[in-house]
Amino acid sequence: MAQSNFPLTGWSSVAVHGGHQQDALQAHLSPIYATSTFVYDSAEQGMRRFKGEEKGFIYSRWGNPTFLEAEKKIEALESFGLDFPVKGILHSSGMAAITTLMLAHLKSGDKVLTHYSLYGGTEELIQNVLPGFGIDKIIANLSDINMAADIMKKNPSIRLLYLETPANPTLQCVDIEALTALAHQYNILVAVDNTFATPYLQQPFKFGVDFVMHSTTKFLNGHGTAIGGILLGRDIERMNTAIIKTHKLLGANANPFDAYLLTQGMKTLEIRMERHCANAQKVAEFLNTHAEVAKVNYTGLNTHPDYYLTKKQMRLPGGMLSFELKSGLQGGIDFMNQLKMCTRTVSLGTVDSLLSHPASMTHYGVAKEERIKYGITDGLIRMNVGIENIEDIIADLTQALK
Repeated sequence: MAQSNFPLTGWSSVAVHGGHQQDALQAHLSPIYATSTFVYDSAEQGMRRFKGEEKGFIYSRWGNPTFLEAEKKIEALESFGLDFPVKGILHSSGMAAITTLMLAHLKSGDKVLTHYSLYGGTEELIQNVLPGFGIDKIIANLSDINMAADIMKKNPSIRLLYLETPANPTLQCVDIEALTALAHQYNILVAVDNTFATPYLQQPFKFGVDFVMHSTTKFLNGHGTAIGGILLGRDIERMNTAIIKTHKLLGANANPFDAYLLTQGMKTLEIRMERHCANAQKVAEFLNTHAEVAKVNYTGLNTHPDYYLTKKQMRLPGGMLSFELKSGLQGGIDFMNQLKMCTRTVSLGTVDSLLSHPASMTHYGVAKEERIKYGITDGLIRMNVGIENIEDIIADLTQALK
């Protein structure tokens, strides 16, 4: 492993070597510290650690060396090329990271401003859970900057602007830089879910945001082997006080084995994302001309309304897309049943191609008029385009579309 004082100038070099500290026994890879608690050389040392006078581990709910390496690596990737540090806190899941963010920052009487077409868990948290704490929400079309400005002006109780770009599953994008600048005029903090893009494709901190979160379960891990999440912030003092206190008290800690798998997965992130994106572009172009497909949502197509915005704030369009079948609900079910190589499941970010049919799966219980409002039509298919050979991916889609 590279020495800590060696200047890493390449993104993959940081992905491989960033965050690593050589352990005392000289293991090539950092061990899995499967321990619930840590011991002290003396009672006085324990006192110093609990008082915060001495750095060191106390209890794995509060921190663990295996967590620390994953945190440091993601910090390095999200801040790569920037002139300020960020602080990351590893969580048990992406939803745990979002919950920490919300409850550490919002109180009764506050409001969160966000947009349509969020990840289902996030939407349910905002719609159904936060109101029980007296925290209200405003959901609007944030692609309209003038509308966003008017909402912020009229609602001084807005304390957080929460963005997911690209959004799930319609791949709509919003202008991070413009919305962040606007929000800061009204002393509103800004958080971005960067799960779909990863820090390789998009660095929201570059555009001035205050918080970034990931479901590390997805592209960062890359292999579908572990659940996890991370919350990162640029206000180091706040992250080390109010945010980490909320995290500890919620019991939202990761576990050593999942953190270890995450660390190993991230080392290949750049080469995986390059292949995901290259394949996704070809799949989108194929679907865009297919007679059975009514519409393709992929920001790499110049027909997508956010095509130019994506070029501004993302390195590449990403590995996710969705498309609408002309044959509607039953057509979506039939298509899913015909897949031979691609995987029928609801997750994303793994090396194999994953497809889901929201209307009959994840959004089956949502009223049709509601999901249609979010762009989730009867025939919509969401696809995580994997790293398989493109010829095989397209061959499977071709036979399933017949």
